[in-house]
Amino acid sequence: MGGALARAAVRRLPPSEVLLSNRTAARAEELALELGCASGSAAQAAAEGRFVILGVKPQVMAGLMAGLSPVLAARQDRFVLVTMAAGLTMAQINAMAGANYPIIRIMPNTPCAVGEGIVLYDASPLVTQEELDQFTAGMAGAGILDRLEERLIDAGCAVAGCGPAFVCQFMEALADGGVACGLPRSKAMLYAAQMVKGTAALQQATGQHPGALKDAVCSPGGSTIAGVRALEERGFRSGVMDAVVAAEKRTRELGE
Repeated sequence: MGGALARAAVRRLPPSEVLLSNRTAARAEELALELGCASGSAAQAAAEGRFVILGVKPQVMAGLMAGLSPVLAARQDRFVLVTMAAGLTMAQINAMAGANYPIIRIMPNTPCAVGEGIVLYDASPLVTQEELDQFTAGMAGAGILDRLEERLIDAGCAVAGCGPAFVCQFMEALADGGVACGLPRSKAMLYAAQMVKGTAALQQATGQHPGALKDAVCSPGGSTIAGVRALEERGFRSGVMDAVVAAEKRTRELGE
């Protein structure tokens, strides 16, 4: 996910303004070389960054902040911490940092890597509007940035952050069905992926409810309604809803 954000950042910012760090230095160096960025240690990023993005899993955040806290405390200039750790609140990040810093909490998704993602975000009261505008402008290459109350970010994560995995399962199943019907694998996957992309674009362009778009395809007694009925018999919609609820529950657990 950090790599996806780095790719998004260099669409709007000069690569020379982006410093990448990774626990495995070689990975940061490889991506930095590809994007034209600099690479360095986590301490260097924490000491120099205007926006210090903490792109680690929630279970390792405390250890990371323990090492970075002295670096952050020594700074005399203004900076903003940006966290994308699932389930961890801004208050928890500040507690781990041992101080009350300006924080932006974000939840991006993997399509940010190709500029078609969504970044949910909220900010602590210490973040100025100028800083928020600067951050959102710099990350605009990710796709859509949408502000959401922090109390709802875990729910948003379950839809936008976990959703790409659910959609990929759906595309894989569609392609498998096509192969079962005789399509070559490459064509089945192309058709499934383009169909998902095009249907999403159609819904966004028209603003129509997905149910209305579904009805427009379902001719009486036709093949589409036969497929829809098969999905309903197998609990397709309730299964998807259960997946979102389970993902939101797990996200909250990760922050406990």
